[in-house]
Amino acid sequence: MEISKLQDIVSQTRRDILRMVHKVNSGHPGGSLGCTEFMVTLYNEIMELKEGFDMNGLHEDVFFLSNGHISPVFYSVLARKGYFPVEELNSFRLLNSRLQGHPTTHEGLEGIRIASGSLGQGMSVSIGTALTKKLNNDSNLVYSLHGDGELQEGQNWEAIMFASAKKIDNYIATIDFNGQQIDGPTDKVLNMGSLKAKFEAFDWDVVEIKEGNNVEAIIKGMEEAKSKTGKGKPVCVLLHTIMGHGVDFMMYTHAWHGKAPNNDQLANALGQNPETLGDY
Repeated sequence: MEISKLQDIVSQTRRDILRMVHKVNSGHPGGSLGCTEFMVTLYNEIMELKEGFDMNGLHEDVFFLSNGHISPVFYSVLARKGYFPVEELNSFRLLNSRLQGHPTTHEGLEGIRIASGSLGQGMSVSIGTALTKKLNNDSNLVYSLHGDGELQEGQNWEAIMFASAKKIDNYIATIDFNGQQIDGPTDKVLNMGSLKAKFEAFDWDVVEIKEGNNVEAIIKGMEEAKSKTGKGKPVCVLLHTIMGHGVDFMMYTHAWHGKAPNNDQLANALGQNPETLGDY
């Protein structure tokens, strides 16, 4: 897909995120906005996907969102990709909606394979899926996305150790490395030191994308990550992003982790992100 087309989807996705959380005065815009370029690029340029939705994901790439609170960006990308009607974004976080604050599976929403409200579990699920693909002689890849603060959960490090020990080399785990979490900067809440050194110490290959809000940099970095698969090691992508990217008053702070904009703030934010594909 042309870069300009990807940028159009990015802009529209940001509008979707802002309008969804504003409508119900609830949700997580900060991380969603920060991961917009990545999610749009992943689904429209990087992953090999079949038409329609198959829960088993056989013979196609599979993605798991571990930091499920950034569901607004996930829902928008899925809808704009055609998994379900864009108009359904209107039902975000409403009672009996398929689009709950954290993704769930009981309502059968296309594109969602796991419930991911509890942080720290996505890597374990991803590794299990990658092992299953190997058993099925399925050469496609498994992708996942995690918050950097989420890595403070101990279950991740058991999974990280397991993945390298069992040579899960059809798996790419991306870390949204924005340095922010709900209560403040990650290095103030619980400093984790060098994530690159830690993953390498656990015998993973590591790719860093320094410009995680740049579509071209993401394409280059993810293609590099893909080139490292199949060589005996799992792959970690450290994606350096800016929380709240694309809305100047939401950037570089944890304040908008789980806060919705008011009417004036919404108008300001939408003005910074032009409509490109049509609002829902």
